[in-house]
This record gives sequence, C-alpha cells and structure tokens, in this order.
Amino acid sequence: MPCDHLQMTPDLRTPGGHPISAYCFGTMQWGGKSDPADSQAMYDAARAVGINFFDTAHGYTGGASENLLGEFAAPERDHLFIATKCASTGNCAPEAIAKDFDESLKRLDVEFVDMLYMHRWSDDVPLEATYEALAIMVDSGRVRHIGVSNYSAWQVMKAAGVAASLDLRIEMQQPMYNLVKRQAEVEILPMCTSENIAVVPYSPLGGGLLTGNFHLGHDGRSTHVPLD
Repeated sequence: MPCDHLQMTPDLRTPGGHPISAYCFGTMQWGGKSDPADSQAMYDAARAVGINFFDTAHGYTGGASENLLGEFAAPERDHLFIATKCASTGNCAPEAIAKDFDESLKRLDVEFVDMLYMHRWSDDVPLEATYEALAIMVDSGRVRHIGVSNYSAWQVMKAAGVAASLDLRIEMQQPMYNLVKRQAEVEILPMCTSENIAVVPYSPLGGGLLTGNFHLGHDGRSTHVPLD
C-alpha cells in the first residue's frame, strides 16, 4: 500500500476530534493505474487497520483521485483527516490557488479540507501574495491546517516567517524520503524537529525500487516518474 509515515505529529485531529493515524495513505494512483474497484479496496483495507489520514492532490490523475476519495470518504467524513494540494504546476498566484482549490472542494464534495499543502515552491510569485490567499481560505473555514510539499529547509523557514505574519502556521512538510533518496536527513528532518513541523514523507518505497518488482522483471512507478 502507498502509505506514508507521519512523524512528530502536532495535535492534529479529524473534524470529529479523533487523533490522526501515524500512517497516511497516499492516493496518487487512484483513478490512474488503480481503477475505482482497486482504489475502493485500498481505502477499505486502510480503514480496517485504523488509517484515517488520506492524501490527494489537485494534480493527481486529472482529478480522478480527488473524486474517488470524496466518494469513499462521504459516509464517514468527520472521522477522517483529508489532505490535498494545490499549485502542482508551480503556479502559486492567488487566482491559480483559488481556482485549484475550488475545483478540489467540488471533486471531494466537501466544504473544507483538513490540510492544504502548497505542492511546489515558486520563485515567480511573492510569498506574501501566496500566503495571503491561504490565510483567506483558513479564515473562511475552508482550510483547517496549512502544509508544504517539496520545499527545501530554507524555503520552509522563509515561508513560515511570512505565514506567521498572517497568523498562520506551517504544520506539515511533505518531502520525498526513502532508502534511495535520503537527502531529507541532512536539513529537512532536523529543521522539522526544531520547529515542531510534522513530516509526512512520500514515495517510501522509492516508486517501486524497494519492492523487488525490478528484480523480478516488472516495472514500478519510478519507471514512468523519475525519482528527482
């Protein structure tokens, strides 16, 4: 299962007040390589072992991932912690963020998400503009918590300073981290420990490299999506 492990968890809870699980289930393949039936089976298996934290993104599988997660989660929304991401293309302009997020809410069929990540860093849009847009979403009740993905340590700290000026706090960081790609150990993990930011690493199996698929002559996600 494409589960990511959450470390150093702040006091984050589902809308119903339940602590979030130590493992997060990533839904990047739902609606793509995993058809709806397989995706439903994955969701059911995750719930059966107590996972209540699910991760998706506006850019995953053309929106199918968000659609499927919304469908599966609907009967028990208050028991789940749902995270999605915007700006997967790197366009962090306020209007682009708003457009992505509005589409994500419709696909998920929810009025709010528990965690909204900025999917990419942008050198082209002032951080103040990006995080002012996020502050509006938080103030409106459509976003409960803010996180970042694929940020370097210095980018997290720079964004955290801007966020703090707007009474926001970056509460999660999502770096790539596995036995093949361990760069997060150098600066990102120590920074998160220092700043009490939860780490939700993605690609824990290295896109299939660590599963044995290649040894058996099969391929994996890293065949099509390089580990860069």
